[in-house]
Amino acid sequence: MSRPEYAVVVPTVGRNSLHRALAPLLEAPDAWAPTEIVVVDDRPGDALPPVVDHPRVRIVRGGGHGPAAARQAGWHSCRAEWIAFLDDDVHPPADWPERLCSDLSAADAATGGVQGRITVPRPPGRRPTDAERATLGLEGAPWITADMAYRRSALEAVGGFDTRFPRAYREDTDLALRVVDAGFSLRLGERECEHPLRPGRRWSSLGAQRGNADDTLMNAVHGRGWRDRVGEEPGGLRGHVLTTGLLTGAVLAALARRPVLAGTLGAGWLARTAAFALRRATAGPADPAEIVDMAVTSALIPPLACGHRIAGSVRHAGARRTPGVRAVLFDRDGTLIEDVPYNGDPDKVRPTAGAADAVALARRAGLAVGVVSNQSGIARGLLEPGQVEAVNRRVDELLGPFDVWRVCPHGEEDGCDCRKPRPGMVESAAAELGVAAAECAVVGDIGSDMAAARAAGARGVLVPTRLTREEERRASPETEPDPAAAVRRLVRGSAP
Repeated sequence: MSRPEYAVVVPTVGRNSLHRALAPLLEAPDAWAPTEIVVVDDRPGDALPPVVDHPRVRIVRGGGHGPAAARQAGWHSCRAEWIAFLDDDVHPPADWPERLCSDLSAADAATGGVQGRITVPRPPGRRPTDAERATLGLEGAPWITADMAYRRSALEAVGGFDTRFPRAYREDTDLALRVVDAGFSLRLGERECEHPLRPGRRWSSLGAQRGNADDTLMNAVHGRGWRDRVGEEPGGLRGHVLTTGLLTGAVLAALARRPVLAGTLGAGWLARTAAFALRRATAGPADPAEIVDMAVTSALIPPLACGHRIAGSVRHAGARRTPGVRAVLFDRDGTLIEDVPYNGDPDKVRPTAGAADAVALARRAGLAVGVVSNQSGIARGLLEPGQVEAVNRRVDELLGPFDVWRVCPHGEEDGCDCRKPRPGMVESAAAELGVAAAECAVVGDIGSDMAAARAAGARGVLVPTRLTREEERRASPETEPDPAAAVRRLVRGSAP
């Protein structure tokens, strides 16, 4: 069996379990080893110590935008045919790489994704707690990205993950449904991966209610029948609405000095709450602390669930499917305008074929547009900053206006963070636009443009010119003949 070309993306927030998850990948023989291992460090803040230091592991900064954005940054930076997503707290067995290769080799051309089988160990000698039961639910959950491999072409077709999902919840189901809608099939593989039993924090079920807001986004994007499509049982929101309604009615009746009605409604609320608490408590280990937890949280969960659902309905009102990118950052010379070496004359500015259409198409799709440009002629003394600004103004007049401009005036020997292939300009432009770098795409004509995108976790599309080297063409995962075709490729995932 020949080894499929695959990369592994592991998002992390710095948990100690990361090294355990990476061990089988780092120790795999060459016959089954991934072509790339990308760890997306999603801890917020700068100047953090590295989460892992290994020559076979490439680190991409996620910026603390959540697991969907982290996974987006990870696959954007890879060029393999398959992208396997692993969580940082799973325990893949030693033969996981070989078994993944077997699963991928068995996939036909119509298969867009292959899921691994998740197993969760049971607590010894007792029933699981409420938090542990939530982890046990992962065993039967379809298409979860704890261990899920997607064909890169499927991710490109739908734009990848929807970064509007801020938590590790529903972003995987959303992606799976969009991949199926794009004409791909999904299948369950034979490999297995153990997910440790999470003990959970006390009152953790209260924080879990934030997922009700994500369900409103699922309803808006996929319709209310999406649970049936993935074989998921109906949620408990209807019951929570009834319980919350009884409590609200009892309070209002009491304020209106209608004691009989208040008592009747209050008794209904108490009965439903007690039944909810009893059902949860009897499923657990009958530990006193657990029983208290169940009693308190059973009273608080219904109004919290309703509150998050209302907040989500407001936040996602009118939501629709979006492309995987929210901003397109163009290289200037050779991509937007004809490359005139060290040009400081606005009269020599000539748009490239497709440049105007590319910018217009991005704007019609609701994407922000920007320019990221190396201008080492300033450092070399061949250009004055004012000349570069004059040329940029002319580009704005002909093709813009652009939402953000970033220019690096340094030379290669200056060691700056902004000059492509480093990611500084991409990250800075994304910050000004108010998006994550993983929500951006870079369209450029040479390898340093693609390397900057890769280092930032942005998506890169190469538009070759006569100056593009053949090895740069081969190394680019996505190539289009002109800027307009590149943008069409980026926005096609927005189609319902």
